[in-house]
Amino acid sequence: MLRVPDIDLSRADRAALAAEVDAACRDIGFLLVRGHGIAPDLIGRMHTVSRAFFRLPDSEKRPFQVRNGRIHGWTGPRQSYLADTLAPGETRAPDWKEGFSIGPVETPPDLTAEETRYFGCNLLPARPDGFAEVWEDYFRAMERLAGDLMALFAAALRLPDDYFQSRIDRHITGLSAQYYPPQPVAPAPGQLRAGAHTDFGSLTILSTGDDPGGLQVCDRGGVWHDVSAPHDAFVVNIGDLMAQWTNDRWVSTLHRVVNPPRERAHLPRQSIAFFHQPNWHAVVECLPGCGATPKYAPITSGAHFERKLGLLRGASDG
Repeated sequence: MLRVPDIDLSRADRAALAAEVDAACRDIGFLLVRGHGIAPDLIGRMHTVSRAFFRLPDSEKRPFQVRNGRIHGWTGPRQSYLADTLAPGETRAPDWKEGFSIGPVETPPDLTAEETRYFGCNLLPARPDGFAEVWEDYFRAMERLAGDLMALFAAALRLPDDYFQSRIDRHITGLSAQYYPPQPVAPAPGQLRAGAHTDFGSLTILSTGDDPGGLQVCDRGGVWHDVSAPHDAFVVNIGDLMAQWTNDRWVSTLHRVVNPPRERAHLPRQSIAFFHQPNWHAVVECLPGCGATPKYAPITSGAHFERKLGLLRGASDG
């Protein structure tokens, strides 16, 4: 059975904490994070307003649909194909889910042409009540936690704690709620709630419940394992960008969301993911101490993200 390391951020021994993070990111690229300081009430309200939005009729959600070059908004039921990012062009059934996402809630000054599609473009519905306020508050809370995690990542890589700060102060992160509705009929062969994929960016912070049909992670031997988190913890995993940044010292691990057993297929599931993506213009190249021979050519965070996004049918984020 695969064990996902449990990391308590409130521990005082930072050197030991950094060593545990490094070991987890080398071995599986997933960890459970507690002691994070995010108010349980905010997490609860985020799940409540998001689920209420998904329960609205499609006619109310359609004005927020991802289209015309927008990368955030509503993605309708069964319109995304996450497995495309690994094997584009294959014929497969769509993911059994719908989603809603936003980008950064603060717009920095002097945007470059490349940054303009990421800032100031959020469309937030008026219903349910409080949706916009809760989503923006949650984004800011995740932004702070992601900054803390990136500082811890720097320590784990034996870099100064503030090493990544100038590379994430204009981050182009997406916050996404994924709703997995009931399955009144059995999915098509091979169809999952979310197909096997890796995430795109530096790290993902996931809040999820214990609803049936959940997250699975693939180990190095190709075996899938269930992953769940205690109610006071987030699931955190690194993405392809961080693996590339560390010259594959750290691993971006394949994961998926499986279907519930048929006797529980009438129950929905929801998760909230903060897909942290560094500044568009941050140059990603082999970090100091991550090998003498770089495996990858330097690339900007934005160009890397756009390349990944180009492989993805229908969804707004990885």
